[in-house]
Amino acid sequence: MEKSRARTVFVCQQCGREELKWLGRCPACQEWNSFVEMTVAATTPTIRSSGPLSPPQELSAVEIDAEERSPIPLLEFNRVLGGGVVHGSLVLMGGEPGIGKSTLLLQVAAVAAATHGRVVYVTGEETLRQIKLRAQRLGIEGNDLFLLSETDLNVILEHVEQLQPGLVIIDSIQTACLPELEGAPGSINQVRQCTLRLMQWAKSGGVPVFITGHVTKEGAIAGPRVLEHIVDVVLYLEGEQFSAYRLLRCVKNRYGSTNEIGVFEMKEKGLLEVENPSNAFLSQRGSEAIGSVVVPVLEGSRPLLVEIQALTNPTSFGLPRRTANGVDFNRLLLVTAVLTRRLGFKLGNQDIMVNVTGGLRIGEPAADLGIALAVASSFRDAGIDPHLAAVGEVGLSGELRAVPQLERRVSEAARLGFKRCLVPKAGGKVSPAPKGVDIIPASSLREAVSTGLMKRTTREEKS
Repeated sequence: MEKSRARTVFVCQQCGREELKWLGRCPACQEWNSFVEMTVAATTPTIRSSGPLSPPQELSAVEIDAEERSPIPLLEFNRVLGGGVVHGSLVLMGGEPGIGKSTLLLQVAAVAAATHGRVVYVTGEETLRQIKLRAQRLGIEGNDLFLLSETDLNVILEHVEQLQPGLVIIDSIQTACLPELEGAPGSINQVRQCTLRLMQWAKSGGVPVFITGHVTKEGAIAGPRVLEHIVDVVLYLEGEQFSAYRLLRCVKNRYGSTNEIGVFEMKEKGLLEVENPSNAFLSQRGSEAIGSVVVPVLEGSRPLLVEIQALTNPTSFGLPRRTANGVDFNRLLLVTAVLTRRLGFKLGNQDIMVNVTGGLRIGEPAADLGIALAVASSFRDAGIDPHLAAVGEVGLSGELRAVPQLERRVSEAARLGFKRCLVPKAGGKVSPAPKGVDIIPASSLREAVSTGLMKRTTREEKS
């Protein structure tokens, strides 16, 4: 027999760490005021005498179905997932409130129902009428798309097993609960056990399950170490608050790459796929704009052209500010230090603001040269050729270092009509070079700035 007794513990609502006493800050995730009191039943399990449920199997004897993925008629969505939804996978989607998670998943449910059969959309936050109003706005008829407003996970699975769908969507996991467990919906215990139950059901039946998760004030999915370790795929829907573009980014994928992104645009009919993201990000770029540089970056296997803008201005305070929006703040400090030390730019009394248009975030160091040119252009009031694209990593001694897959970057620039590409001399050979594009190699940042800036006004640099 099992002996059980109740005990009181304090559980971190962010990472699930348990402590015997309340702590102001979690030692594991460093989150403040995240411990809540919880009563749990400690059980002494009996020794299991039965054999394993499934016998061991040799790896060479394991058979794989030829169609393990089900493509969804949304190219951007398929790109992020790695080609389609894997049967029996558990996918977690996070994002800020109002970013468009429910809208995108309702669109996915509609196209999946039209191509693969029944889909069950479970909501614990909205009524069926609210979802119907959204569906009418999106132009969704809803054939083979079944709606269920329920929070009890046992009841949800009963209905799902009766319908035998090809896809299940839970919106959201924080509203689902198991009545036999203690704790309110959204607590760390409920979220963990509900996710494990859904994972076991998805694996046993081979039905993919999508769940949405709330985010914390830092932008991470609530309970990240609990949810992200259980699920197979973790997606984030990102975007600027006042921008129409949304980026679907994958941060974990057991079945594919985590470097791909999908680009959508929020319109009246919902989230529409952006077929040419580079053109969309550069659509409002002015000609010969000071402090503006186009950089070909890589997001997974996709080359994108993005515009990096910079503005320098004499500071009104004793300590100049550095603001980075869309680029790594530390990379901005590195580039600023190299411009000051190696090229003699007197930026010690200048506020420097760098922005990537369109809400895109660049993490690779290949954008260093673009940041440096934009800052130099703004500081010297010098224009940059609107038909010039620049890419390269900047070293601490002022040298330009090679970047991977330069051919693909240059080809994307040529496709959008750019005539010149400023690239590092080391590894700067592009073979074959795209027709009509002049490849300009540079070995140092000083050489690149001298080549990239078109003109310079008579205004002297202010110290």
